[in-house]
Amino acid sequence: MSTLKILLTGYKGFIGKNLVKVLASYNLTLVEWDSIPPNLAGFDWVIHIGAISSTKETNVSKVLQQNLIFSIELFENCISHKVNFQWASSASVYGQTQHFREDGPMQPQSLYSRSKYLLEQYILSRNAPIIYQGFRYFNVFGDGEEHKAQPSPYSLFRRQAQTLGYIKLFKGSEYIYRDFIPVSNVCSIHLQMLSSSESGIWNVGSGMPRSFYEVARDIAEQYKVPIVYIDMPENIQAQYQYYTCADTSKLNTTLKNIDTSQTYPK
Repeated sequence: MSTLKILLTGYKGFIGKNLVKVLASYNLTLVEWDSIPPNLAGFDWVIHIGAISSTKETNVSKVLQQNLIFSIELFENCISHKVNFQWASSASVYGQTQHFREDGPMQPQSLYSRSKYLLEQYILSRNAPIIYQGFRYFNVFGDGEEHKAQPSPYSLFRRQAQTLGYIKLFKGSEYIYRDFIPVSNVCSIHLQMLSSSESGIWNVGSGMPRSFYEVARDIAEQYKVPIVYIDMPENIQAQYQYYTCADTSKLNTTLKNIDTSQTYPK
């Protein structure tokens, strides 16, 4: 079988850079995530992970234009050219809920999470005649996130230990639990799902949450530095997720039934 032809947006970002390495054996085309290519004819898949990812962004017009309107136009372009579509969603769509099931009610809090939720709803309601796969990323960490505006606690705490000689931790972090997943696992899921004909939305997480305190404690011990406790800024308290834990039962079932030999390059 011929190698898949894939167009990837967001290739300059943390996850995108890792995906480029994983997809190196494919016929891969890289594009700026805010500029739709004029013609998708001949492509097999679009993997769309480019977005304004800051949960602190308050410019409504900017976020809606890039995260929603652009993404819808790209999706419609895929439909017109019969190109399958993967896109990055976010576990932030769950908000303050505690269920973390793909089919449960959502409570998006930030402008970013609302843009992701609205895109999900549009794509699901479209009932398009192509394969469409949305991935709700939980807390992704790993190589290449050093320059992120909002790095994972793993990267942030290591940076603080190395540069400050101590780790800054929100008071009460022993009660803040997040589902952390290595970026290598996220890329592997993207790759495996290229061999699936199933459409829908999947949680992409580990299903094993850890507290911020546990992460900080381990890194503090590694670098032999103290932990300094600080107050959480008031402007993020209302939308802050204190607990996330991916229900990965749907993802596990889908991956179990995939025959990857059909589309992996030889």
